[in-house]
Amino acid sequence: MPSGSAPHETSRLEDVDGITAEGGHDDGPITAHTDATTGKGAVPRVPDHVRELEGEQDLTPDPLVDLEQRKREAGADKLAPFGRPGQPLGKAHPFVFGFVAALGVITAWMLVQAILDARNVIVLIVVSMFLAIGLNPAVERLQRARLPRSGAVAVVFLGLVLGFVGVGFAVIPPLTEQVTRFIDHLPAYIEQLGENERIQELDREYQLLRKAQDAVTDPNFGQTAIGGVVGFGRAVAGGLFNTLTVLILTLYFLSSLPTIKTFFYRLVPRSRRARVALLGDEILLRIGGYVAGSATVALIAATAAYVFLSIMEVPFALPLALFVGLTALIPLVGATIGAVLACTVAFFDGLWTGIICVIFFVVYQQIENYLIHPRVMKRAVDVQPAVTIIAALIGGALLGIVGALLAIPTAAALALIVREVVIPRQNTL
Repeated sequence: MPSGSAPHETSRLEDVDGITAEGGHDDGPITAHTDATTGKGAVPRVPDHVRELEGEQDLTPDPLVDLEQRKREAGADKLAPFGRPGQPLGKAHPFVFGFVAALGVITAWMLVQAILDARNVIVLIVVSMFLAIGLNPAVERLQRARLPRSGAVAVVFLGLVLGFVGVGFAVIPPLTEQVTRFIDHLPAYIEQLGENERIQELDREYQLLRKAQDAVTDPNFGQTAIGGVVGFGRAVAGGLFNTLTVLILTLYFLSSLPTIKTFFYRLVPRSRRARVALLGDEILLRIGGYVAGSATVALIAATAAYVFLSIMEVPFALPLALFVGLTALIPLVGATIGAVLACTVAFFDGLWTGIICVIFFVVYQQIENYLIHPRVMKRAVDVQPAVTIIAALIGGALLGIVGALLAIPTAAALALIVREVVIPRQNTL
């Protein structure tokens, strides 16, 4: 080939390959070109950005095998030895939303099941905390008399234990004596019932005595009776265990109540902590006032019942008076329950004694409802009577007697929050 035609042919080959004499396309696809220095054949051309990536991959250590590189990429330092947290996952992603929603439902269901399984324990804890809050004003009063808190707690708790023991000694021996006397006189009572004309008429119509005799002579009667005795024993043992548990928890809560209050107040944001602490102290003060007021009303009821029953010479005056005082703690129906039992025992002692007992308790309940209870409770809880009744009904429906006892101070706390927080906020909107 003539030498003059070489440039033309070379230029034509470069045009075919997509590379001109003036400059090639560096960022295009990998092409072949002729090495001008060596005159060798075509070699592949690698783009610069691919060459840079390959160089970085070769020079950067793998964080999975290199500890220093792992710390550098994680941003670990003395303040964050395990690195800085990355960007959170997008909350709008359907998978993330569905997973979080399902996890929330499962967690809520497990929480409800756990609360239901531990319901009895939770009730004991709530009652213990309620008693501790109610006894705390007495402890603070002793502290103001320059007595250390540990000593004040010991004095108050000893008084509480002595009160429980005194009630037990006042109720259990007479109750045991009464049950024994009833069992001893049971045959005579049955004989007297058999001589009654009305009982004889009912027996001829419904065969009551024959059914009672068949029930007593049943081979399973002894086993049933033993089962009932065992069940009663279990109930008594459970009651004693619950009482002991409440006393122990009350002692712990009473001794550490300031620490417990401080811990819960610290969970509140700093900007609102002072106001929440003031409201919390007021709520605790009202609960303590309610406990003290209820104890005062119960003591007045028990004292009045004991004086009246002693004057009327009703048997077992002291246990009946203590029962009247204990039932007076139950809102709405407590006073009626105690009065019914006392009047029933009075009717066994005599007809006129029972009638006079009914009149006394009816009059006393009116005095208590309209004079004693409002004056004692007005400063303690400051709740409207209608709210008190509704709260007691709802609390009794949820947790029985315990719910009825806790309902009124709970209503007082909610009323304070509504008056001091909800209403002022609504006035600013």
